[in-house]
Amino acid sequence: MHQLTKGANAELFAGGNEPGPVTVALSWTDPTGAGDADVSVLLLGADGKVRGDTDFLFYNCPATSDGSVQLLGKVPTGSGTQDRILVDLAALPAEVHQVVLAASRYAGATFGELAELRLAVLDGGGDTLVAFDIPDAGEETAFVFGEVYRRGGAWKFRAVGQGYRSGLGGLAGDFGIDVDQEEEAAQAERAAEPGSPAAGTDPAVDPAAVAPAAEPSAAPKRAVRTAKKRVTLPKAAKADLADHPSWKQARLFSVAGLKNELDRENRATATLLAVMAEVPEFGRRITAMFNAPAGTVQTFTETSFKHGDGTVRPDGTIRVSRAGKIWTALVETKTGGSPLKSEQVQAYLDVAQRHGYETVITLSNDLALEGEPPVTVDRRRARKVALRHLSWAEVAHEAHLLCHHDGVVNPAHAWLLSEFLHYLRHENSGCHGFQNMGPAWVTVRNAISEGTLRAGDRNALRVVENWERLTRQLCLRLGGELGVPVSPVLRGKRRTEPAVRRAQAVDELAAGGRMRSELAVPGLPGPIVLEADLRTGRIETTVEVAAAERSRALTRVQWLLRQLADAPAELRIEALTADGGPGPCELLRALRVEPGLLVPADGAEIRAFRLTLPAGMGTRRGAEETGFIRSVDTVVDRFLNEVVRVLKPAE
Repeated sequence: MHQLTKGANAELFAGGNEPGPVTVALSWTDPTGAGDADVSVLLLGADGKVRGDTDFLFYNCPATSDGSVQLLGKVPTGSGTQDRILVDLAALPAEVHQVVLAASRYAGATFGELAELRLAVLDGGGDTLVAFDIPDAGEETAFVFGEVYRRGGAWKFRAVGQGYRSGLGGLAGDFGIDVDQEEEAAQAERAAEPGSPAAGTDPAVDPAAVAPAAEPSAAPKRAVRTAKKRVTLPKAAKADLADHPSWKQARLFSVAGLKNELDRENRATATLLAVMAEVPEFGRRITAMFNAPAGTVQTFTETSFKHGDGTVRPDGTIRVSRAGKIWTALVETKTGGSPLKSEQVQAYLDVAQRHGYETVITLSNDLALEGEPPVTVDRRRARKVALRHLSWAEVAHEAHLLCHHDGVVNPAHAWLLSEFLHYLRHENSGCHGFQNMGPAWVTVRNAISEGTLRAGDRNALRVVENWERLTRQLCLRLGGELGVPVSPVLRGKRRTEPAVRRAQAVDELAAGGRMRSELAVPGLPGPIVLEADLRTGRIETTVEVAAAERSRALTRVQWLLRQLADAPAELRIEALTADGGPGPCELLRALRVEPGLLVPADGAEIRAFRLTLPAGMGTRRGAEETGFIRSVDTVVDRFLNEVVRVLKPAE
């Protein structure tokens, strides 16, 4: 891997290797959780300008017509958010000489407010070819991070790092795109409005405002509308015509007759692969995770291969055809609590290497941890084959986004995805994602109660790892429901070094019996803090809210209480004073009777309020009604819907 500095360049495919698809990943952390960024791409000719308006890709025009460049969207990472771009270098038209990789912010937000800005270019196997860190971002609202360009028959990457205070319009103007600045500003205001569907997700440009560079004539600018109409599921449910509660609606993907885990694995594999092949948008999202080229997707089940003296049968095979080349992945599926088997996956890696296939995909309910392989294999025997893992929770996340937020072109495909989602969420499908805190859960809880847990306990590490998996799954679920990228907030070495992060979490668990996570949700007043106290058996969710600009402390309290008219009475509210000292703290039920209880006795100014909702913690390790995982989901949903989402920004 080449770690580049500003202005440096490096060849992407050295040693005579043929250029193929690469994934450009722009990542960042947002300490406040209050904003986001959106990638954009410009395809330039030999003159350094776009050939036309279709060479400008952004949130509302996410792909070229030939599929050679695609914006793949955002995904939460272990430390923040990553926005990805697929560039198939072999499929780019010959007249495209440069691919400019940029991003923009909106509603007055700047790149200096984001932390850990980084761009990386990955090859088809997921290995990093080049990387570029941007430590000096400031007041810029748009940024050119780098460019991929042709030079002497080879493709190279240059680390640019040029910022624009004039926003996306100023950036695009340098390359021959004219953006109506008034419309851009209006879009930014609309995106910032509370409750707007675009709030926290769209950049500061309206698709109707994008036009090719004006010719020197009096002809009016032509508004360009590049987005196809997308279909999402209707919010209102159809009337239920069942004559009795026991009647079950007929479904395309039935869960009837699934008697054992093998039946569930076969049904789940066939259902997933069939939907991938029939719904192009969904198939593209899944295959793009593994750096497959954009092309025609075909899928197969129970494919058999000779291996040694016998035969092996992966659960499925995915093939993508593009520009005369075929990308192939073998798939090994597990449902329920079935673990992946090392010898089985190793055999598929051997087969893939022998046949020249690119990837082996493992699919189970487990969520792979950062820096930890999903299954142990001999990597020396498969250096040319990528081993990648996918959770059923991630599959459901992508399907939910397409069904309810991003949409698909074909109405029949929207219905097909809805049936697939219903199948995944049925209790008998076995595809529920992370559902068990593991056998160490009870041991650690007992040790905490007895005061015998110590930092070096291996069981504590296993519980901490599963807490991290649970946090990641919670981010996926909330992100799918809200239509925005939700990610854990990590700081310092906790972000960059997973082993350090987990060791510190084990120390905190042993010392205080607590596990803690922060969730950054765009559009909310601040990060949601989630804390599980295994000593008291309580879960708490917390958020801090800036106080309104009012002359008197009492009117600031009343401003908050008016918004919390329907919030749970057991909500705990603490006044945070400007001098940093401790302020009054009372339950909402008491404050509804006497708001003055939250006014500091010394007359200190209230700068913010800390809202905390406590709840009982499930004792069992699973996701059943009395389980720990179910209790975490329940308290977060309640806090989000009944407390945080009703709050308005400080005036």
